[in-house]
Amino acid sequence: MDIDLVDPDRYANAGIPHGELRWLRRNDPVHRHPGEPDFWAVTRYDDVVHVSRHPEIFSSHRRLALFYEPSDEHLVMQRMMMLNQDPPEHTRKRSIVNKGFTPRTVGRLEDHVREICRGLIDEVAGRGEADFVRDISAPLPLYVICELIGAPVEDREKIFEWSNRLIGEDDPDLRSTEEEEGAAAAELYAYANELAERRRKEPRDDIVTTLLRPHGGEELTVDEFDLFMMLLIVAGNETTRNAASGGMLAFFEHPDQWYRLVDDRRNGGDLARTAADEIVRWVSPVNLFKRTATRDTELGDKRIREGDKVVVFYASANRDEDVFADPYDFDIGRDPNPHLGFGGGGPHFCLGSHLARLELRVLFETLAERLPGITLAGEPRRQRSNFINGIKEMPVRFDR
Repeated sequence: MDIDLVDPDRYANAGIPHGELRWLRRNDPVHRHPGEPDFWAVTRYDDVVHVSRHPEIFSSHRRLALFYEPSDEHLVMQRMMMLNQDPPEHTRKRSIVNKGFTPRTVGRLEDHVREICRGLIDEVAGRGEADFVRDISAPLPLYVICELIGAPVEDREKIFEWSNRLIGEDDPDLRSTEEEEGAAAAELYAYANELAERRRKEPRDDIVTTLLRPHGGEELTVDEFDLFMMLLIVAGNETTRNAASGGMLAFFEHPDQWYRLVDDRRNGGDLARTAADEIVRWVSPVNLFKRTATRDTELGDKRIREGDKVVVFYASANRDEDVFADPYDFDIGRDPNPHLGFGGGGPHFCLGSHLARLELRVLFETLAERLPGITLAGEPRRQRSNFINGIKEMPVRFDR
């Protein structure tokens, strides 16, 4: 079988290559994949969890966590980002930022998130048509991020542009040069520093103020703060936007599940809670992350050498037949649902998982209540990326 899990054109044309991933899970779950350099493609649920929970063997720090490695000159700076760290340094930094993302802290945002969702639908309701990504799924996390960091809502377009420039290198509509990416990062850092300076003078009940306070004698350096703000803005924007867009597409492709959600909302049900997790499982908004072996080891009966690149495929783990009953059924009542859409556990489990669940739950509750007749009005356009499972455009229609 011709296996290629990294060609971004294949993702742009057809989305996640589930046929190839299914074959690998059954026949070669730790697969030596050709590339520059070669890497081990890890596709089975239990193996993805094992890699995720053993950072002492599979490091995010050595050659970073993203599939494409930066130049050596950028390695030092990028290693200061939590995404690219291992314990104990990752543990130290995570303990500082955790307080801004507890279930209790996130729960306080529910009324505001509901207000945002209603406002977004109000803006398009009279038109009878919209682009779901541009008008609904993209603005939602941007508004929430602005609320989290205490930024003016009018800054959301700048935040959206920075995010696209920093993560869209494979997509011709979003592609930027290394110089442009550097410029986007510099603009974001300057913005973060201005925000930090304001919060030092006028503390508020937001995550920036929380991050700037010392915790147990520890505090973030200026570079650490800037890099965390980058991670928050990019990850908080991209993942929720693409989960929401992919979730709406899943409902279009499975109308019985949409009618099920609409009926549930009419009857005062709470099905949107399990729907949020099923959307994340089904979409897998982050397809993969990379680790580097710190020593010789074994995984799935394969001998992994120190320095080997090991890539975990969450989209594959989330369809593993040994873990999920009927994994190719989109079932919004699926419970339990131990998906790996927020990571495979361990130190890098998604910091914003509670917030993402809240945004998705409230968004689809509001859509089911306010736009129950929403339908797909054209072919969605997928992002050209093997990393982000994203949709760039998705035209929709609904009753005015």
